[in-house]
Amino acid sequence: MGTSIFIDGAAGTTGLEIRARLAGRGEFGLRELSDAERKDGRARAAALNEADIVILCLPDQAAREAVAMIENPAVRVIDASSAHRAAAGWVYGFAELEKDRRAELAAAKRVSNPGCWPTGFLALVRPLVRAGIVPADFPLTVSGVSGYSGGGKSMIEEFEAKQSPRYVDTVVRTYALTLSHKHLPEMRAHAGLAHPPVFSANVGRFYRGMIVEVPLQLWALPSKPGVFDVYREIEGAYRGEKLIEVAALGDLVGTVRQAASGTQLSAPPQSLDAEMLKHTNGMKLFVFGNDMTQQARLIAVLDNLGKGASGAAVQNLNIMLGLPETAGLV
Repeated sequence: MGTSIFIDGAAGTTGLEIRARLAGRGEFGLRELSDAERKDGRARAAALNEADIVILCLPDQAAREAVAMIENPAVRVIDASSAHRAAAGWVYGFAELEKDRRAELAAAKRVSNPGCWPTGFLALVRPLVRAGIVPADFPLTVSGVSGYSGGGKSMIEEFEAKQSPRYVDTVVRTYALTLSHKHLPEMRAHAGLAHPPVFSANVGRFYRGMIVEVPLQLWALPSKPGVFDVYREIEGAYRGEKLIEVAALGDLVGTVRQAASGTQLSAPPQSLDAEMLKHTNGMKLFVFGNDMTQQARLIAVLDNLGKGASGAAVQNLNIMLGLPETAGLV
């Protein structure tokens, strides 16, 4: 039968994606509940306590309640909600973010799966904070656009169900206008920032995929870094990674010094497509800049349901069990 896996919330958007990635893998046995059993507290509690690994694909409060129901100390948990992403006792499941993170995940009993927006933000910002290029107290902003599947079943209904009173006929909608998006705590905590960034979140009329952008006024940073300095830290942080690619530097102006350093230069693309990595489990990072104006745009492109959710959960599952990290993902 292999390792017993119970996906609590398997009928939801992320749960279905995880299940699809695990289908056909002989090293796992999926514990499934009928519709009636999902509503039976005893049946659900039994599944939560009898599985080797539980993957929670639930709203935040329901995830907290599920964790409280687990009494078996041998059960390991991956929580795809935002309930435990900045909580003590939980390992943050972004394997590539820190050099010792994979070892922590391999030994972890409790793993919090990263959010889609924080995945892009942290991939871009954490290497710069770690290197001292971006001070911990620097005022950052982050913006972008995500496919509407990121909002789960309720938002999918808003964009797809034309007969529903919740239906909205719009191309792009901005939200989280109170500056209290639930992903902000993990952005601040895992980037090592003193303050959360100002976050401008948008959702577009496409199902999956996303772009996350962090603009930088390089002249305002204490070390006055050039575009190449920023690129070097980001590229070095993920060199050799299988699921994160850093695009060759496409600097708009300051190419002479960079060419002399041996960096591969390429003509920058004129635009990026939020859907370019849909149905994949990877992420691509871009550094665009202008050394004359001392400005840079850092951009991450990923599938919000892939590397931003279910793909990361399966990656963490593989690491926790000592399996090939990208099994079922590439």
